[in-house]
Amino acid sequence: MKRWKSVLIFLVASMIMLSLTVPSFAAKDRILAYTTLDEPLARAVFEAYEKDTGVKVEWVRLSTGEAVARMEAERKNPQVDIWFGGVGLGHIEAKDKGLTTPYVSPNAKNIPAKFKDNDGYWTGIYAGALCFVSNINRLKELGLEAPKSWADALKPEFKGHIQMANPASSGTAYNVIATVVQLWGEDKGFEYMRDLHKNISQYTKSGSAPGKNAAIGEIPVGLGYAHDQVKLISQGYPLVVTFPSEGTGFEVASISLVKGGPNPELAKKLVDWALTERAAKLYAAECVVPFVDVPLKKGAIPISQVNTIDQDDVWAAANSERLIERWQNEIYRR
Repeated sequence: MKRWKSVLIFLVASMIMLSLTVPSFAAKDRILAYTTLDEPLARAVFEAYEKDTGVKVEWVRLSTGEAVARMEAERKNPQVDIWFGGVGLGHIEAKDKGLTTPYVSPNAKNIPAKFKDNDGYWTGIYAGALCFVSNINRLKELGLEAPKSWADALKPEFKGHIQMANPASSGTAYNVIATVVQLWGEDKGFEYMRDLHKNISQYTKSGSAPGKNAAIGEIPVGLGYAHDQVKLISQGYPLVVTFPSEGTGFEVASISLVKGGPNPELAKKLVDWALTERAAKLYAAECVVPFVDVPLKKGAIPISQVNTIDQDDVWAAANSERLIERWQNEIYRR
């Protein structure tokens, strides 16, 4: 009997210790999120949501590719409720892989139809066009002009002077591949990427890194989304933004509910809030261009003012794994 009492005491003590060591990350009054927003914007958005609702958002910042990979690895035991931000192509891929679940927020009426999923799996919150970002001082030092076309980026004088992200980890960089393939067809598009590879100094992990590296003069030219560069310019960095004259691709930063997430009802409320004017003002404060009509930051460039391609995101998402694998085999690993 004494031995059984000892065992019982041990089990009770173990249960108490387990309850004490469960992280607050699993609390039911908190939302668990992966986000692909830049950290300052993510912090501003989630702190504002907590202030407005009293519900805390625990978040981890991941690139688009990392977020999809993480959700796929956790498919049988989802660890988060929502994926907030990230290139829309990734959200389409997540939908196609069965990683997200539909939810049509009543506030989705504020979002144009072409920037949200017909079945309610993802909803866009802002858009931004692909661009070149160039450090004015470095260009002057090298006697170069900022590239104004995709063709300009292939000039021999830019050898080792351009940086972009790695398409395997960055939705931004995959959008570069998808853009040139949609412009010229797959074979000619990959011929372009092979030629561009000669001028690339480094493939970064994150899509925002090339712009930041251009800002500090590490490289003369980066490829990224315009709003990231406008933000850097507003902080005083000597940068100039140019758009490829042949036409450029764009991202639709989106939000999706994770299938089987631990707090689905709380996550839906966050989606509702994310589509309001209150949230849109926070996005705009960070130089992005939201779909909800709010005043924009000085220098922010509405996508309507850019020569964009006739972008097929559904096609791009369906072909992403194949095109990235081809890029890795034919270009990156050569």
